[in-house]
Amino acid sequence: MTTSVPQRRPRRPYLHRAASDLPYFSADGESYLAQTTLREMSKSRPLRVLSEEDFAHWQTYGYVIVREAIPAASARRLLDFTWEFQGLDPDRPDSWYDDRPFRSELDQQLHVYGFVEAYHHQLLWDSRQAQRVYDAFVDVWDCEELWVTQDRLNLNPPNVKNRDRALIEPTDRGFDIELHWDIDTTLGVPPQRVQGIIALNDTRPETGGFQCCPELFRRFEEWRIAQPAGRDPIRPAVDRTEFPVVRPELRPGDLLIWNGLLAHGVARNVSADSVRAVQYLSMMPALEEHERLRRSRVDAWRHLRTPRWNRTLVGDPVLHESERYPTATLDGLGSRLLGLTSWKDTDQETAADGRSGDQSCAVSV
Repeated sequence: MTTSVPQRRPRRPYLHRAASDLPYFSADGESYLAQTTLREMSKSRPLRVLSEEDFAHWQTYGYVIVREAIPAASARRLLDFTWEFQGLDPDRPDSWYDDRPFRSELDQQLHVYGFVEAYHHQLLWDSRQAQRVYDAFVDVWDCEELWVTQDRLNLNPPNVKNRDRALIEPTDRGFDIELHWDIDTTLGVPPQRVQGIIALNDTRPETGGFQCCPELFRRFEEWRIAQPAGRDPIRPAVDRTEFPVVRPELRPGDLLIWNGLLAHGVARNVSADSVRAVQYLSMMPALEEHERLRRSRVDAWRHLRTPRWNRTLVGDPVLHESERYPTATLDGLGSRLLGLTSWKDTDQETAADGRSGDQSCAVSV
């Protein structure tokens, strides 16, 4: 006689409630469940940065552009830093393809795509704690209690030599740099996710860069119903005549925010000697009750450690930024956007180095 052993169901991730009036819930601080999707949400707060037309475009087509969210001069300083961090000479295109060690296949792919593994420099934090940038994310989430992502930069030179995309083995399913979704679009209740970039130089058709499929976003429910079972959850198979792919025009300092349900990607750089450069930056409802995540964020900032929220963040292979730069200085807004200071703390006077946040969160970090 044999006795069957009951199979354990996979444990569902614990959902933390965000520190906001609106009921946002998340397990990881990236994707959120909400009573109303961002594209259907009715505003409860007045718009700060976006116009009514901007907000309508955001909800209809899945993206919005905030012109000069940071000063153009600040964007150019970030661009200079991006060259400096990699030890590349902007005036010597041949130096952009110097041989370098690769620790893994992922490391090589990130190099081909132009990712720059710096996360904590003061210039990056200056963008993150810029009031106009913060206000734009308040507008799209209808929520003031936000955390900012500790993300990186991108400097994508012409995709040739050791940066040729042909070096990456093509796949039939899953992630595709040319066009993909940031969420699983086959879920009955898709999560809410928001991404963003700040342009560090002018976009040009030949340098590639951000591209998206806004008409598919607008007609997504109609399109989804007609799709076969077992379709790819993150790579859209669409007729680009019916659903055109567009490349929004950006200037230095412009912020582009997009919905995770917007199919998007990065077009290859086919120019002769120009680069595409951006800072990746997004904000999400703050998960202050997720103490482990909060501590990890603060620890990464304080010690310039590689953040753990995304497995593709790998740190610089030559000289990690923790060996190059001091801890960035945060203002009151930056301290809250990191999680060092709680949004529930009504004291508006936060020390420039953020130390008052240690007490407000009641945890020794």
